[in-house]
Amino acid sequence: MSQNPNVSIHPTAEVSSLAQIGSGTKIWHQVQIREKAKLGNDCIISKGVYIDAGVTIGHNVKIQNYVSVYSGVTLENGVFCGPHCVFTNDKAPRAINKDGSLKSAADWVTSQTVVKQGVSIGANATIVCGVTIGRWAMVGAGAVVTRDVPAYGLVWGNPARLQGFVCPCGGRLEDGQTEIRLMLARCPECDEIVPIDLTLWQSTK
Repeated sequence: MSQNPNVSIHPTAEVSSLAQIGSGTKIWHQVQIREKAKLGNDCIISKGVYIDAGVTIGHNVKIQNYVSVYSGVTLENGVFCGPHCVFTNDKAPRAINKDGSLKSAADWVTSQTVVKQGVSIGANATIVCGVTIGRWAMVGAGAVVTRDVPAYGLVWGNPARLQGFVCPCGGRLEDGQTEIRLMLARCPECDEIVPIDLTLWQSTK
């Protein structure tokens, strides 16, 4: 890892020399960042976070205490990960092969997970691998996400279900004017108008 003077790394953190850390990023107590992980600028990586080999993280990402981000995960700019949330990366994990021998790294089949710009993931949520969470979506605390989440989607539960839509400011969107397949939903918090796929909105009724 290049010694960027604008990166703050706590003495108890373990950061691979092969990781790339962007300017202004702060890495706190007991964090582990593996080889070839890429972190953007001005991220906050809180106590006890584990970032696996090859993970890609954008700019201005906040990862709270004890989050695990495993290989195959991409977090785009501005993502928030609440405490203890976790990303899986193998849909059929086993410790051993059929003959009882211990599996090696070559035996794992890694699935890709993409979390788009501005997404918020609540505490203790589990993101099952192979999904895409759309821009500005919000995942409730304790949710188990097993399928794609649309942009601006609000999901919670086990398995997580679409409950409505949210504004980039976090306010829950209200019904609005419809234009063909789009609804121009209004945020009561900031008065912004957000275009939502009408079929997705109706599925929450």
